[in-house]
Amino acid sequence: MPEIADPRCRLEEHTGVRRVMEVSEADLLRASRIFRALGEPSRLRLLALLAKGEACVTEVSEAEGEEISTISQRLRVLRNEGLVSRRRQGKHIVYGLADHHVAELIFNALEHAGEPRQAAMNGRKETARVYVTPNAY
Repeated sequence: MPEIADPRCRLEEHTGVRRVMEVSEADLLRASRIFRALGEPSRLRLLALLAKGEACVTEVSEAEGEEISTISQRLRVLRNEGLVSRRRQGKHIVYGLADHHVAELIFNALEHAGEPRQAAMNGRKETARVYVTPNAY
Protein backbone atom coordinates (compact mmCIF):
# COMPACT_ATOMS: atom_id res chain seq x y z
CA MET A 1 0.00 0.00 0.00
CA PRO A 2 1.55 3.37 -1.03
CA GLU A 3 2.22 5.95 1.67
CA ILE A 4 -0.09 8.99 1.57
CA ALA A 5 1.70 12.34 1.65
CA ASP A 6 0.81 14.80 4.38
CA PRO A 7 -1.35 17.50 2.68
CA ARG A 8 -0.26 20.18 5.14
CA CYS A 9 2.49 22.55 4.13
CA ARG A 10 5.35 23.77 6.26
CA LEU A 11 6.06 27.45 6.85
CA GLU A 12 9.57 27.12 5.41
CA GLU A 13 8.01 26.11 2.06
CA HIS A 14 6.69 29.62 1.64
CA THR A 15 8.92 32.39 0.41
CA GLY A 16 8.42 36.11 0.47
CA VAL A 17 7.35 38.53 3.12
CA ARG A 18 3.95 38.16 4.72
CA ARG A 19 2.17 40.87 6.63
CA VAL A 20 1.36 39.66 10.08
CA MET A 21 -0.93 41.63 12.31
CA GLU A 22 -2.59 41.05 15.60
CA VAL A 23 -6.33 41.57 15.29
CA SER A 24 -8.64 41.94 18.23
CA GLU A 25 -12.31 41.03 18.19
CA ALA A 26 -13.13 44.72 18.61
CA ASP A 27 -11.06 45.57 15.50
CA LEU A 28 -12.80 42.83 13.51
CA LEU A 29 -16.20 44.13 14.56
CA ARG A 30 -15.30 47.71 13.65
CA ALA A 31 -13.86 46.64 10.29
CA SER A 32 -17.01 44.68 9.49
CA ARG A 33 -19.10 47.77 10.27
CA ILE A 34 -16.89 49.83 7.94
CA PHE A 35 -17.40 47.31 5.15
CA ARG A 36 -21.13 47.31 5.81
CA ALA A 37 -21.16 51.11 5.42
CA LEU A 38 -19.14 50.76 2.20
CA GLY A 39 -21.47 48.05 0.92
CA GLU A 40 -24.12 50.44 -0.35
CA PRO A 41 -23.25 51.75 -3.86
CA SER A 42 -24.70 55.20 -3.18
CA ARG A 43 -22.49 55.64 -0.10
CA LEU A 44 -19.46 54.31 -1.96
CA ARG A 45 -20.14 56.77 -4.79
CA LEU A 46 -20.36 59.55 -2.19
CA LEU A 47 -16.95 58.58 -0.79
CA ALA A 48 -15.48 58.52 -4.30
CA LEU A 49 -16.84 62.04 -4.82
CA LEU A 50 -15.33 63.24 -1.53
CA ALA A 51 -12.00 61.68 -2.51
CA LYS A 52 -11.78 64.44 -5.12
CA GLY A 53 -11.99 67.05 -2.38
CA GLU A 54 -14.12 68.46 0.39
CA ALA A 55 -17.69 69.56 -0.28
CA CYS A 56 -20.72 70.83 1.60
CA VAL A 57 -24.00 68.91 1.57
CA THR A 58 -25.51 71.25 -1.03
CA GLU A 59 -22.62 70.67 -3.43
CA VAL A 60 -22.84 66.91 -2.95
CA SER A 61 -26.62 67.00 -3.36
CA GLU A 62 -26.34 68.87 -6.66
CA ALA A 63 -23.54 66.60 -7.93
CA GLU A 64 -25.54 63.47 -7.07
CA GLY A 65 -28.95 64.81 -8.11
CA GLU A 66 -30.36 63.76 -4.74
CA GLU A 67 -32.24 65.53 -1.96
CA ILE A 68 -30.15 67.15 0.78
CA SER A 69 -31.88 64.98 3.38
CA THR A 70 -30.86 61.81 1.53
CA ILE A 71 -27.23 62.95 1.26
CA SER A 72 -27.21 64.00 4.92
CA GLN A 73 -28.43 60.56 5.95
CA ARG A 74 -25.69 58.84 3.94
CA LEU A 75 -23.05 61.18 5.35
CA ARG A 76 -24.26 60.43 8.89
CA VAL A 77 -23.76 56.68 8.34
CA LEU A 78 -20.28 57.25 6.92
CA ARG A 79 -19.37 59.67 9.69
CA ASN A 80 -20.56 57.26 12.40
CA GLU A 81 -18.12 54.68 11.04
CA GLY A 82 -15.23 57.16 10.96
CA LEU A 83 -15.00 57.27 7.16
CA VAL A 84 -15.99 60.92 6.78
CA SER A 85 -15.11 63.98 8.82
CA ARG A 86 -16.74 67.38 8.89
CA ARG A 87 -15.75 70.89 9.80
CA ARG A 88 -17.49 74.24 9.94
CA GLN A 89 -16.52 76.83 7.35
CA GLY A 90 -18.55 79.96 8.02
CA LYS A 91 -22.19 78.96 7.81
CA HIS A 92 -21.39 75.77 5.89
CA ILE A 93 -20.46 72.31 7.13
CA VAL A 94 -17.83 70.84 4.84
CA TYR A 95 -17.35 67.07 4.55
CA GLY A 96 -14.28 65.16 3.46
CA LEU A 97 -12.68 61.76 3.83
CA ALA A 98 -11.52 61.10 7.38
CA ASP A 99 -7.93 60.27 6.42
CA HIS A 100 -5.63 58.73 3.81
CA HIS A 101 -6.65 55.19 4.82
CA VAL A 102 -10.18 55.81 3.59
CA ALA A 103 -8.89 57.24 0.29
CA GLU A 104 -6.65 54.21 -0.21
CA LEU A 105 -9.45 51.81 0.71
CA ILE A 106 -11.80 53.40 -1.83
CA PHE A 107 -9.10 53.59 -4.49
CA ASN A 108 -8.11 49.94 -4.01
CA ALA A 109 -11.69 48.67 -3.96
CA LEU A 110 -12.64 50.53 -7.14
CA GLU A 111 -9.40 49.60 -8.88
CA HIS A 112 -9.88 45.94 -7.97
CA ALA A 113 -13.51 46.01 -9.09
CA GLY A 114 -12.44 47.48 -12.43
CA GLU A 115 -9.96 44.74 -13.24
CA PRO A 116 -10.87 42.96 -16.50
CA ARG A 117 -11.32 39.58 -14.83
CA GLN A 118 -13.81 40.97 -12.33
CA ALA A 119 -15.76 42.85 -15.00
CA ALA A 120 -16.03 39.73 -17.17
CA MET A 121 -17.12 37.60 -14.24
CA ASN A 122 -19.83 40.07 -13.28
CA GLY A 123 -21.05 40.56 -16.85
CA ARG A 124 -20.66 44.30 -16.41
CA LYS A 125 -21.57 46.37 -19.47
CA GLU A 126 -21.56 49.98 -18.27
CA THR A 127 -18.51 51.72 -16.85
CA ALA A 128 -18.12 54.90 -14.88
CA ARG A 129 -14.82 56.70 -14.49
CA VAL A 130 -14.00 57.85 -10.97
CA TYR A 131 -10.69 59.51 -10.23
CA VAL A 132 -9.39 59.00 -6.72
CA THR A 133 -6.05 60.26 -5.50
CA PRO A 134 -4.99 57.98 -2.62
CA ASN A 135 -2.18 60.23 -1.40
CA ALA A 136 -4.24 63.41 -1.11
CA TYR A 137 -4.24 63.23 2.70
